[in-house]
Amino acid sequence: MKYSGVGGQAVMEGVMMRNGDTYAVAVRKPDHEIEVKTEHYKGPGNGHILRKIPIVRGVISFVDSLYLGMSTLMFSASFFEDEENEKDAKTIEKGKNKSRAQQEKEDKLLMGGTVALSIVLALAIFFVLPYFLSGLFHKFIESEMWIALIEGVIRLAIFVGYIYAISFMPDIKRVFMYHGAEHKCINCIEHGMELNVENVRKSSKEHKRCGTSFLLIVMLISIVFFMFVRVDSKGLRLVIRLLLIPVIAGVSYEFIRLAGRYDNWFVNLLSKPGLWMQRLTTSEPDDDMIEVGIASVEAVFDWKTWQKEQNL
Repeated sequence: MKYSGVGGQAVMEGVMMRNGDTYAVAVRKPDHEIEVKTEHYKGPGNGHILRKIPIVRGVISFVDSLYLGMSTLMFSASFFEDEENEKDAKTIEKGKNKSRAQQEKEDKLLMGGTVALSIVLALAIFFVLPYFLSGLFHKFIESEMWIALIEGVIRLAIFVGYIYAISFMPDIKRVFMYHGAEHKCINCIEHGMELNVENVRKSSKEHKRCGTSFLLIVMLISIVFFMFVRVDSKGLRLVIRLLLIPVIAGVSYEFIRLAGRYDNWFVNLLSKPGLWMQRLTTSEPDDDMIEVGIASVEAVFDWKTWQKEQNL
C-alpha cells in the first residue's frame, strides 16, 4: 500500500483534511449545503532544521495539531449557533460594528484560552490523577517499577473509559461518524479506488495514522518511560513525569510516522492496539457525511494525479 501523506480529523458536522501546508475544512451546514474553507498554514518552525530532527519534529507537529484542531472546530461550530445568537450578532454588526482586526484578536484569545484549559485538564485527568491513585498501592507494593506499571494501567483505563463514556453523547456520535468518513476517504484513494461515495462506503474506517492511535501510543510509551524515573521526592517525580510528556509525544509521533511509511507484518502488529481503539472513535458514516469527506479531500489533494504517479 502507498501512503498519500494526507491526514485529517473530524469536526462538528464536518471533516478537516491537511496536505502539507494546505488544509481544508468541509462542513455540512444547517441548510444542508457543503461549505468548504481552504487555507495555508505553515506553523511554528516551518522550514527550520528543527522540523527535521526526530522527536523534536513530533512535538512541533503535536502543537500544530492542537492549534489547527481548535481553529477548525471553531469554524465548524460557527454554523450552528442558535437563532438568538445570530440575531444578536447581526444587531451588534449593524450597531457598534467591531472592527475585523478586533474580532480576530478576540477569537485568537478565546482559542488560546480554550487550548490552554484543555491541556491543563488533560494533564490533570490522564497523568496527575493516575499518579496519585497508583500511590495508594505503596502500602502493598515496594517496587517502583510495579507501581509505574499500575499507574500506566490506571491511565489506560481512564483513557478508554473516557472515550467509551463520551461515545454515548449524540454530538460526539456524529463526530465519530465523520471521523469514520475521514478515514474511509483516505483509505479509498490509498487503495487505488476512484474517490466516490460508493467506493468510500466500501473502504475501512480504521487507519494507522489516526490521532486515536497516537494518543494510545502516548499512553503505552509513557509506561516504559515512567518505569525508569527513580526519584525519592514524590513532588519532583511528578514534575519529571510532566516534563517528559513532550518527549513521549515526540517518540509516539515517530512511531505513527513509521507506521504510515511502511506496511509489513511487524509494523502492522504494533499498530493493532491503535486500530482496535478506533473501533470506539470511528463509526460508519452516512452518504451525506461521505460527501463532506470527499469535498474536503478534493480541496487539498489531486488524488487522480497521485494515483497515476503511484501506478495504482
